Amino acid sequence: MDLFCARKPANSTLHCTQRHPGGIFTENSVSTTPVQSVLTTPSLWQLNIPEDVWVTAEQRHRARVAAHAEGFVQRRAHGQKHPVWDFLFTYYNFSPNKLLTWVPGIQQKDKQPPLVASGAGLREHAWPAMKPRDVKTAKWVATLCENILSRPARFGCYGLHEWAMVYKQTPEDIRHSQFPLRLPAEEISRLIDSQPLCCTHYDAFRFFTPQAVPLNATQPSLETRQQNEQGGCLHANMDLYKWATKLWPWVGSDLVADAFEVAIAGRAMDMRASPYELSNLGFEPIRIETEQGREEYRREQQALFALAAPVRKRLKDACEHLVRIIHQAD
Repeated sequence: MDLFCARKPANSTLHCTQRHPGGIFTENSVSTTPVQSVLTTPSLWQLNIPEDVWVTAEQRHRARVAAHAEGFVQRRAHGQKHPVWDFLFTYYNFSPNKLLTWVPGIQQKDKQPPLVASGAGLREHAWPAMKPRDVKTAKWVATLCENILSRPARFGCYGLHEWAMVYKQTPEDIRHSQFPLRLPAEEISRLIDSQPLCCTHYDAFRFFTPQAVPLNATQPSLETRQQNEQGGCLHANMDLYKWATKLWPWVGSDLVADAFEVAIAGRAMDMRASPYELSNLGFEPIRIETEQGREEYRREQQALFALAAPVRKRLKDACEHLVRIIHQAD
């Protein structure tokens, strides 16, 4: 049995919902601590959903994410690690339990028939009230999504960022030394020297070796993220998951699952194009050291862009909706 807690609107109690194996829920008040928020209109933070609709959505959501979430939990319990999939839970700060939990997004209130009465057959849900920093995050993410959607995507980096992270390193300095490199260090250096580096993503660029940093066409930073990020970037598309989870539960679990699926596809592609030999784990390499491999990467990059673009649009719309209802309440 696990525990899902949802805060009621400001100046009310904390309600916890215990989930039992049979899907029966009971609620009990456990605290009288008031919640400080930027919005105190209760109706905007509450929604009643028919029980069968809730259960169906919950089961559908769990089917989408359970393999990865439960797999990570099982590996961790046995002290095991996976070099590809663990990243989705160690780099992104969102627990498996949260990922497995389904909640509706506030934007779904506009699509839900008005159900104001509580009682048998209805599931009562309350989102936690947003704090000022949450509203600021929603504005920032909406702007980032709009900026990326409005500028042309680039498909010429060929995933060289992973290679730039081991450029001119000794075997002892390589971060993932437990996995062999597909090419000798000298050939990796020749590849980097022969291809233009054009990484636009700060969180990839910051792991470049000191020798690779000046080779990049731009010098991305946290401060220039809004200006630099573009839709062809594998990491910018994976990060849809990061931004969606920062605004969970308000954007809802369906959108988080959409972004998670983009992150799964991006992570697999990233590691297949990396200099590491991971074929024994089922990740056949995209050999970007060859012209044929670079063309394969470009095709995969375009496919990831096509998968991510509608998710980015939905995330932008959800963030703008959150900001709009805050302003309307003010």
